[in-house]
Amino acid sequence: MQHISLTHTHWLGCPIARWTPVAAARPAMSLPWWRWVASTDSLTARLIAAGKGRQFQVCLLRQSVGDVFADEAMALGIGRRRYAWRREVALCLDGTPWVVARSVAPLTQLRGQRLDMLGERSLGSWLFQQPGLVRGPLEVSTQSPRFIPVESLWGRRSRFQHAGLSLLVQEYFLPAMADALALPSR
Repeated sequence: MQHISLTHTHWLGCPIARWTPVAAARPAMSLPWWRWVASTDSLTARLIAAGKGRQFQVCLLRQSVGDVFADEAMALGIGRRRYAWRREVALCLDGTPWVVARSVAPLTQLRGQRLDMLGERSLGSWLFQQPGLVRGPLEVSTQSPRFIPVESLWGRRSRFQHAGLSLLVQEYFLPAMADALALPSR
């Protein structure tokens, strides 16, 4: 697997990420990227299909309880100093990270969901099986993730709601994916 170095920061002193509604980003986005970034189905399933036989793997980078970035707190409607469950992963094909993701949920809302037990299973494999799941609007960003020092081409996020749980899922598409699928730079 390609090594990913971890450098963790917290919201204090970090610039607030800029997120735009997905429809507003459409004019700046190529059609091939639009199909990836604006899709509302399971990213895990899409990556496996696009991988055409490549070995899919979720690499757990970090899972912890702690503070969140200011824009994450705003998106979840929680106070900036409230602790949350945080999970950071790399979605890899044949050992190469194609996507890095960060999921955040308020501790007060977890109520036995046992998300901490996912390990190296994709969050999507659990999430898209939940009855009554509601996905909020997609937002996009051209900024690279703040939780890991990698360059990304596009980032997207949305808030999922299920049985009183609000879960913010942020996914960043990496250049290795663009190269492997012959996608344009943007």
